[in-house]
Amino acid sequence: MEKKVSFVKCVLFTICSVLVLDSLAAAPARFGTPSLTMWVVMAVLFFMPYGLLSAELGSSYPNDGGITSWVTRAFGEHLGVQTGWFYWINVAFWMPAVFVTFAWWLSYSFFPAAPPLVMAGIAVAMCWVIVGIGIRGVELSVTVTAIASYAKMAILLLFGVLGAVYFVRYGSAHSFRAQDLMIGSLGNLSSGVAVIAYNLLGFELIGSIGSKIENPGKTVPRMTILAGVVITFLYLLGTFGMLVALRDIDEMDGFYNALAVLCSVFGPAQKPVLDVLVVISCLTLVSNMLSWTLGANESLIAADLDRRSRFLGKRSAKYGTARNLYLLMGLLSTVLLLLNFAFGSSDANAVFWDVLSFSFVIFLIPYLFLFASAVRLRYKDPQTPRVYRVPGGNFGVWLCAGLCTLCVLTGIFFLFFDDARSGNYFALGVKIVGTLLCVLTGEWLYREKPAKAE
Repeated sequence: MEKKVSFVKCVLFTICSVLVLDSLAAAPARFGTPSLTMWVVMAVLFFMPYGLLSAELGSSYPNDGGITSWVTRAFGEHLGVQTGWFYWINVAFWMPAVFVTFAWWLSYSFFPAAPPLVMAGIAVAMCWVIVGIGIRGVELSVTVTAIASYAKMAILLLFGVLGAVYFVRYGSAHSFRAQDLMIGSLGNLSSGVAVIAYNLLGFELIGSIGSKIENPGKTVPRMTILAGVVITFLYLLGTFGMLVALRDIDEMDGFYNALAVLCSVFGPAQKPVLDVLVVISCLTLVSNMLSWTLGANESLIAADLDRRSRFLGKRSAKYGTARNLYLLMGLLSTVLLLLNFAFGSSDANAVFWDVLSFSFVIFLIPYLFLFASAVRLRYKDPQTPRVYRVPGGNFGVWLCAGLCTLCVLTGIFFLFFDDARSGNYFALGVKIVGTLLCVLTGEWLYREKPAKAE
């Protein structure tokens, strides 16, 4: 009998999926103290509605595939295939940014003189570590992410505690007066939507293994509420700690630099404590990629894309996993990483941001279909029992979907607009051409005839 994923593991898996350390510094790096207010605003306008929609979909349709199976059920195979493809390809684009962070965080503590080529090599190697672990199956990935969830929560709790201690002893790099917390303009709020929305996504990921969840009708809604509260609180703590420690915050270096400053409260033990925390933080990056590669591959399988290509359909004889989907993901991550080091900026923070912001665009697009699916299925499939329903009837679903869609569309627009405004035409070109290529590839895969079962 197959072992089911328990409520506790579902909560930990979701916290590990949503809670990210690699892009945590992006919001305070760009918006300073008002980023605390933006977290709260986005939690109310986006995170809560998105969590409610995901809870209804996940508990009503707990089959494997998650977002892809919901979109296919709502709008048909064509949009389902594109959704699965975008969801999958995003992870291949995001993984290089995560492991650029991994390499540089380790280097700052243990080998600061290493050249960029060595950093690129470490990042590439870690992409393939994820491929190897993923091929070994679901149970290993879920167990590793559950353990890492505790580490992530501990790190961000520590940010809050150390931030408070540092504030009392040495003061703060930023002021937290009421006027300092105010969002200066609508433009600032709009620019921050993509960064914060991205850091809040992942509630639906547990739905990609819905058939393996113990009592999904009750587990998914309860998990959504508990995980949502914990995640928002921890993001606020982490942001507070960074703002206390640093005046100028970089998107990638900000986390490490803030941690180094906060660890000064340990006196002579600052360096060894920092080194241990950096290693733990790097391990959480590995676990985060495990949860997302697992969810992305299951979502792609749900779109039947693995049956449309002999290569994609190849499975591991020993573990039964989508071996070649993992291998292709590793290859694409490697190519994107090397291209950015070769033709992009030589600055690690710039490479990190260019890769990450492109993955923002690709990642956000499928959620437009997810939100629409929640509305569509209320009308198209009313006979399916809903253990949990978004409050407010059909109006409640429309309101939640509308708020989420507005936030995502605003974020996508400003991801392009900010590159054009700043003159970063390389990154803008990557976003435009890359997005078009992703659409065309998804269209090609949809039109491919499914391979005959052997």
